[in-house]
Amino acid sequence: MKAKTWIFAHHFDGFPKDSDFELKEEELPALKDGEILCEAVVLSVDPYMRPYSRRMETGTVMVGTQVARIIESKNDKFPVDQHVVGWFGWRTHTISNGDQVQIMPHTGTLPLSLGLGILGGTGATAYFGFLEICKPKEGETVVVNAAAGAVGSLVGQIAKIKGCRVIGYAGTDEKCKWLKELGFDYAFNYKKTDLKKTLEEAAPKGVDCYFDNVGGDFSITVLDHMNEFGRMSICGAISGYNDKTPATGPYPFETILFKQLKVEGFIVLRWLEQWPKAFKEHMEWMKQDKLKYREHITKGFENMPAAFVGLLKGENVGKAVVKL
Repeated sequence: MKAKTWIFAHHFDGFPKDSDFELKEEELPALKDGEILCEAVVLSVDPYMRPYSRRMETGTVMVGTQVARIIESKNDKFPVDQHVVGWFGWRTHTISNGDQVQIMPHTGTLPLSLGLGILGGTGATAYFGFLEICKPKEGETVVVNAAAGAVGSLVGQIAKIKGCRVIGYAGTDEKCKWLKELGFDYAFNYKKTDLKKTLEEAAPKGVDCYFDNVGGDFSITVLDHMNEFGRMSICGAISGYNDKTPATGPYPFETILFKQLKVEGFIVLRWLEQWPKAFKEHMEWMKQDKLKYREHITKGFENMPAAFVGLLKGENVGKAVVKL
């Protein structure tokens, strides 16, 4: 069995380029007892891959998760034809001993790709990153940036379910229109509006919860508008992921101090054992038509790098996936 893999060939200098990746083939050995052979069905591309790459060694398979089907098994826990979510990276076929593999949640008639989105790490990120860190209260005002992305769109909807006023920011008018369809109270195109003025308009009494995917100057402005004892959940900092030199100032520490803000970053794996709780609630909300999703689908394993770069440039609405 031959597997195709995308190799991380060079550390990124600014936005990733085609030359930073190399498509290779490798011959897989026969299975040993306890192992399974998985064939990728759909792969995820996510913003975290950009900063995570700084820790990677060149010559290794690009990091990432996928939904895969077991096509051969010598492990009783994982029967043939079972679908799994695996931390396999950008590869078409993988031999695994079952570590870093999760049985796919039952999706019924819904697409398997939801195992990478609303019923996967993306959904868990929105659920725990918002509810556990921001601990929203009914009637509070919530700001979400990158709000038309996979995580941000879910956070805004969960905030509405919890009875909050929600202000979303996205990069196109089309994305803002979708946010309004999802029930956001306000949706602003940050490329066309003045952030400070929109906050004064939409949150005249201040912001209580801020779910941040962007960082940088955007977050400095929101912090200035937050109420005393506000909560900020830092999920990402995509505005700076492709910077060639680190940004400098302004520094918000005095604002955090005197407003007594809670500012906390997180990696969603801290709640890994509780993920099924989030997926169960998400399924229930979907049945009630309270939680909706979109997918930005790229076809073909050969297009993994293009899908990744497109994500970093904001081309996606909802969860970005690559289907084989």
